[in-house]
Amino acid sequence: MRLQKTAAALATALALAATSACGTDAGPGSDENLPLKGHTVSVAAAWTGVEQKNFQLVLDAFTARTGAKVTYISTGDNISTLVGGKIEGGDPPDVVMMPQLGVLQQFARKGWLEPIGPTVADALGQNYAKVWADYGTVDGKLYGLYFKAAHKSTVWYSPEALSGAGVEPPATFDELLTAGRAVSDSGLPAFAVAGEAGWPLTDWFENVYLSQAGPENYDRLARHQIPWTDPTVVSALTTLARLFGDPALVNGGGKGALQTDYPESVQQVFGDHPEAAMVYEGDFVAALVSGELKKKVGEDARFFPFPAVGSGKPPVVGGGDAAVVLKDARNKDAAQQLLAFLATPEAAGIWAGAGGFLSPNMKLPTDSYKDDTTRRTAESLIAAADTLRFDLSDQAPAAFGGTQGSGEWKILQDFLADPSDVTGTARQLEAAAAAAYQA
Repeated sequence: MRLQKTAAALATALALAATSACGTDAGPGSDENLPLKGHTVSVAAAWTGVEQKNFQLVLDAFTARTGAKVTYISTGDNISTLVGGKIEGGDPPDVVMMPQLGVLQQFARKGWLEPIGPTVADALGQNYAKVWADYGTVDGKLYGLYFKAAHKSTVWYSPEALSGAGVEPPATFDELLTAGRAVSDSGLPAFAVAGEAGWPLTDWFENVYLSQAGPENYDRLARHQIPWTDPTVVSALTTLARLFGDPALVNGGGKGALQTDYPESVQQVFGDHPEAAMVYEGDFVAALVSGELKKKVGEDARFFPFPAVGSGKPPVVGGGDAAVVLKDARNKDAAQQLLAFLATPEAAGIWAGAGGFLSPNMKLPTDSYKDDTTRRTAESLIAAADTLRFDLSDQAPAAFGGTQGSGEWKILQDFLADPSDVTGTARQLEAAAAAAYQA
């Protein structure tokens, strides 16, 4: 009976979203269109600042269409620790925007998640490529709806800096190093590297590894079916050390990079007083460029695809935030209806119009995005659905792939400071991974 009621409620929510998108004489605030008036839904997510503000626009639209009050809980980077504590303390949120696939899997296997309802699952099948449903599925049950995606194979650069050094955007990793040294010779360090937090360093490794070792090895490493001491890992670390270990390529050298957080790395390239020519990170760089730095994406800031390593193909590493409903949620029906709304192109279009957002929703018109650069990135992400690989560290247990000051984050920070001992770094990674996966 509960399943039938939930399915009916979800259908109502989707119908409301579709009606609103097409237009209607009855405003979204009229009583007949407020099936959740008097209900409250709590949503936990890692977003702060501009991202939190833009997500709030989506939540406000859900409130306008259903009457549900939505409360937002900002978790910071350690989302698994905070939400896990709330669950064990008997005060769980209703919905969590899960940024790490490994944590989603852990929560599902602990019995903390509610499977997605059938209407949302149907919308997912119609609006998304299969890969996104696969990443939201644990042991045959669908738990996660990916609302916000990330394209993590983009290298952002200052056109003025590259043209001043007489170089073009490179197509291979060797060309990237050559171009970087030419930029450095012109008087500007090649790269700003965000080493203060470990997650940008894992993204560096993943792109190199996916291109150099290939997708099959990438999948095996993500499942810990091969050890981190495997020759493919050692080879990728050796490649990465060619960049991290060259002080002419990294602004401030490794030690300086360890004191550079992600927003500062973007500012070092696109601020008023540039300190570097390029910064590697995902499509979300555009949000900082156009928002806080007030520069024009596509003019002041452009990107090229992360270059191919050796004989490999250019990598496409993706990530994203999946909406999940907790098993002990106080208002499961309203939570499922929120997921139903998030599955619509309308919900995605709200944040896309605000900027700093990519959607895996294939039904979202590309003209929903603010600029041509973001549209091009979104089209690339959708087109790469068959070859895309999810962020490897996000697939790992949080103790290894997603915790500040430990596991892969900390080991790669130490590697950035001194990349001379590649084999020792691989051994440390394997020891940490083995402990986390065993636990």
